[in-house]
Amino acid sequence: MRRRWLAAVAITMASVLGLAGCGGSGGGTASPAATGGGDAKKQVEVFSWWTGPGEADGLKAMREIFEKGNPTYTFFDAAVAGGSGDKAKALLQSKLQADTPPDTFQGHAGAELQGYIKAGDLEDLNSLYDELKLKDVFPTQLIDQISVDGKIYSVPVNIHRSNVLWFNPAVLKDAGVAAAPKSIDEFIAALEKVKAKGKIPLSIGSEWTVVHLMESVLLGSLGTDAYNALFKPGANWGSPEVTKALNSFKTILSYAGDPQDDWQPAAKQVADGEAAFNIMGDWAYGYFHNPPDGGLGKKSKTDFDWAPSPGTEGTYLWLSDSFTLPKGAKNRDGALAWLKVAASKEGQDAFNPKKGSIPARKDADQSLYTDYLADALKDWSSNKLAGSVQHGVSVNQPWLASITEAVGLFIGSKDVAALQKGLVDAATANAQ
Repeated sequence: MRRRWLAAVAITMASVLGLAGCGGSGGGTASPAATGGGDAKKQVEVFSWWTGPGEADGLKAMREIFEKGNPTYTFFDAAVAGGSGDKAKALLQSKLQADTPPDTFQGHAGAELQGYIKAGDLEDLNSLYDELKLKDVFPTQLIDQISVDGKIYSVPVNIHRSNVLWFNPAVLKDAGVAAAPKSIDEFIAALEKVKAKGKIPLSIGSEWTVVHLMESVLLGSLGTDAYNALFKPGANWGSPEVTKALNSFKTILSYAGDPQDDWQPAAKQVADGEAAFNIMGDWAYGYFHNPPDGGLGKKSKTDFDWAPSPGTEGTYLWLSDSFTLPKGAKNRDGALAWLKVAASKEGQDAFNPKKGSIPARKDADQSLYTDYLADALKDWSSNKLAGSVQHGVSVNQPWLASITEAVGLFIGSKDVAALQKGLVDAATANAQ
């Protein structure tokens, strides 16, 4: 599976570099404005990894608002396919190093975004925040994650939850599992019952989804405070408690079905009754719930249901997507126009219900957030918080790359001691 993942990155990287060599902007055809079209619309290149059902629908909804309110601009979708954005981020790095940044790009709030900030790749957005009074509508803890030395560097469009256990109620009932498991031990017992019935106990996707699974198992085994402490200087990744968590991770992973190409086909196995469980972020809700032209059109509480991943009830393992203003962007004014839409109540209320996330703004129309999203709004305001590993809150890009490498090797070897050493080495090299 690791060789396939690396090959996909290499192929996508080559294709983007080839397009760049031909004068493109990451894909598509150059706009009339770029070729001297006089009064032609100016192109705004928006770089993201939102290509799948749900996420692409949310992006489209914001795009429509942007183009309606900015008739002199045309939106250029430079999205790169691939679940957690690993491929997109690798390609973005090549564009930044070549001084050919997109006009704006998606980045996770937290350590991932701060890597771009410290590298000097981004303009600060303090004047935009003052103009739009955004400090009044975004949570303080979120602004802290996108700031360095008092300067704010992105516009968050949502809040996602990583630690969600999605399950098929009918498959659980058939296996004699009365309810969603609340602890790691209960989860392993439920997986065994499903296996005995001949169904896939746990569905997984590509390599990043296994890292995503591991962060939930670490949180569920260690508890919130000990999990958060792992990302502070001097943290002990070699402790017996981490060893126990990784042994549980090994056991849980032994119940996984064949890896799917990405998170969507793995989630679909649950919705279709082929698998019992999938641990995935709440973007899966949009995919399950949205009508068939943009999702699976499934019925909640019947075709699929949800709970906090085992052992994590009361904790919101969070992440946030945001958009930036790169230094040297070709169309800076167009990028600022996009950021204003991304920051707006209208934009976030159009985007998030389709994406399967809740708004970053505190003043959003709560009537739009029903079913799973109503639960998420309530939990976000009351739960303890922990930062996602895979999705850039708790670790920077080099640290995540080292974690991913260790997990990739573990997928083949199942060697817990080697995995733990890899995680210790990753923290030693990258923790600040």
